[in-house]
Amino acid sequence: MSASHKPQQLPIYAFLSDAAVERYARMTREGIFNLAETELFWQQRYKYLKDAGYLLRPRYIPNWKPSWDGTKLDPTYCEDSIMLEEYKVMDATRAETNELVAIKSFTKDTEELQIAQYFSTFKDPMNHCVPVHQILPDPFDHEKALMVMPYLRPCNDPDWSTLGDVVDFVTQTLEGLTFMHRHRVAHCDIATPNIMMDARPLYPDGHHPVRLNFAPDGLHRVTPLPRAGRSIRYFYIDFGLALQFQPGVTPTALGRVGRDREVPELSDTVPYDPFKVDIFALGNLYSQEFERKYTNMEFLVPLIELMTRREPTERADAEQLLLKWEEIRRDLNKSSFRWRLAPKGEPAIERVLNDTVAVAWHGINHLKSLVS
Repeated sequence: MSASHKPQQLPIYAFLSDAAVERYARMTREGIFNLAETELFWQQRYKYLKDAGYLLRPRYIPNWKPSWDGTKLDPTYCEDSIMLEEYKVMDATRAETNELVAIKSFTKDTEELQIAQYFSTFKDPMNHCVPVHQILPDPFDHEKALMVMPYLRPCNDPDWSTLGDVVDFVTQTLEGLTFMHRHRVAHCDIATPNIMMDARPLYPDGHHPVRLNFAPDGLHRVTPLPRAGRSIRYFYIDFGLALQFQPGVTPTALGRVGRDREVPELSDTVPYDPFKVDIFALGNLYSQEFERKYTNMEFLVPLIELMTRREPTERADAEQLLLKWEEIRRDLNKSSFRWRLAPKGEPAIERVLNDTVAVAWHGINHLKSLVS
């Protein structure tokens, strides 16, 4: 099924046999499908968020009753059986616009909030920091607040498929890094999970916020549209470890923090420059996600080498890297942007077949774009 989802009837296997009905009824009575403690946190705030204009999924309505109770439906095929995976972040629908948002619970008066709000004041096109829509006080915990942000999807789900996808990602993430560093903010935790994307152009009819490869109903699989020719915007998220320095202050940090454990200078006792850590971490991300995985990534090697030198003082800074990248990008043949990303180790025969299929799909999608 394509990303353009149309309602479908449930398949026959979504209905249980009489024996299975009794088994699932017993499991429901025993609380197997009950809300987890972390989900109760959000259910408790359901009315407060609704009054603020944000609707949580039916599972979190107070006094929720499973929709399959008393029916022959398999709970797997009921949207309200889908449990929350990331307990600190809840998806919601903004009632006024019907758009998905993410709501994060966090401790107030932290640098994370200050930095996130600070970046949200800028309209700079190089600003790739996740914007903050609203800060709501937590009605039950005066030390916490609820941060409302756009709903975003992991940057590598679905996988990148063309060389142009890689070029766009590198451009945006280098722009975002340069923007942060210009404002003397070091992210300190750059890694693939902390770069997300607004994937709405890939899923024009949406997808489920937890079952990412399913339609909003959580039942029917959806296939994304290709990234090529669509405006995908990438964002840095999670400023929980970020540091901001005043002009004239030498930037130093301590601690083996962040997801990237390959940064050589991390130390609990020897101060290091967190801006250089950001440089290494982003270069290492490019290496892990692209250069080590796919063929035809030679154009990235000079950039990665500048970013991942073992000695921090020998690494280029963000401004220099952006200039270097602009030189590299200018030298690339634009026609190569349509090349399929071929995994290293892919057998030659399989590569020819996959390249042929990729070219065919590119032609089909191009025709569709002309018609629509």
